[in-house]
Amino acid sequence: MNSIITYENIQNIVSSFIEGTDMFIVEIALSKSNNITVSIDSPQGVDIDTCVELSRYIEQHLDREQEDFELTVASAGLSEPFKVHKQYLKNIGKLVQVLTTEHKKYIGTLTSVTEQEITLTYTELVKMGPKGKKKEVESTITIPFTGIKKTTLEIIFK
Repeated sequence: MNSIITYENIQNIVSSFIEGTDMFIVEIALSKSNNITVSIDSPQGVDIDTCVELSRYIEQHLDREQEDFELTVASAGLSEPFKVHKQYLKNIGKLVQVLTTEHKKYIGTLTSVTEQEITLTYTELVKMGPKGKKKEVESTITIPFTGIKKTTLEIIFK
């Protein structure tokens, strides 16, 4: 049983739990007062039972006799901004909102993701003809990750 609570230690414990699955770490946060927050995800999402299993697994690998800690394990939230590349991959084909570093907002379908950039297909109103009537036109934009300030999933209620 490990007793030292460090970011690397928590990361190693979580990595050993998710090894061999399609789950991935979205975020690990560790405060000075040993508040540990772990956020995981997978292409299908992560259910509460898996979060409970991971929480117990982490607790088994830490020693409360040595150091007191508070632990929160959660699935990556739908309304939370994307934090890791795998979240972009998971959401190909879905509607997302991207805020660029130039403060432009795009809402469109995430059509492709590479190591350097994403491609969105979106609808915009474009002035057509001499009278300037606006018409909806489908456009595509490629945005480098360095140009993205924030990306979130657009949630549509039907």
